[in-house]
Amino acid sequence: MNNEKMSQYNFYCWETADVKEKHGLTPRDLYDLLTEVWCAETCAPRMRPDWTPDNKTLGQCSITAFLMQDLFGGRVYGVPLGDGNFHCFNVVGPCTFDLTSEQFGDTVLNYDNCPEQFRETHFTKEEKRLRYEDLKARLSARLPRVVGTD
Repeated sequence: MNNEKMSQYNFYCWETADVKEKHGLTPRDLYDLLTEVWCAETCAPRMRPDWTPDNKTLGQCSITAFLMQDLFGGRVYGVPLGDGNFHCFNVVGPCTFDLTSEQFGDTVLNYDNCPEQFRETHFTKEEKRLRYEDLKARLSARLPRVVGTD
């Protein structure tokens, strides 16, 4: 990967997101693909009025983190937010990364000692499960060998 491409990443811990899924993709590779499919329809409904193509990661955290978990394994954790919600991110082996951290701009999140998050809890919200399935289908259309069944 060339230095120009590497300098385009702004997500949390992009520099050390070197873990690979079974097809050889890194979180940076997946981020590149997700930037093509994140959209207002996959954004959390409460955040859709503020979603723009310039802030594609807004409202995408939990569905992205659980999709990442499907591909890379590991665990999903949540940074507690002041409103009772959590901002989800991934930990795979020694790598911690947050593909949707850019939505917070210059705000620095504290990723230490965060509670683990579970899809069973998040997906009790039907709209969230449906957005996850939509994101997965959009990604699968771009890269079926990775996201599809094999």
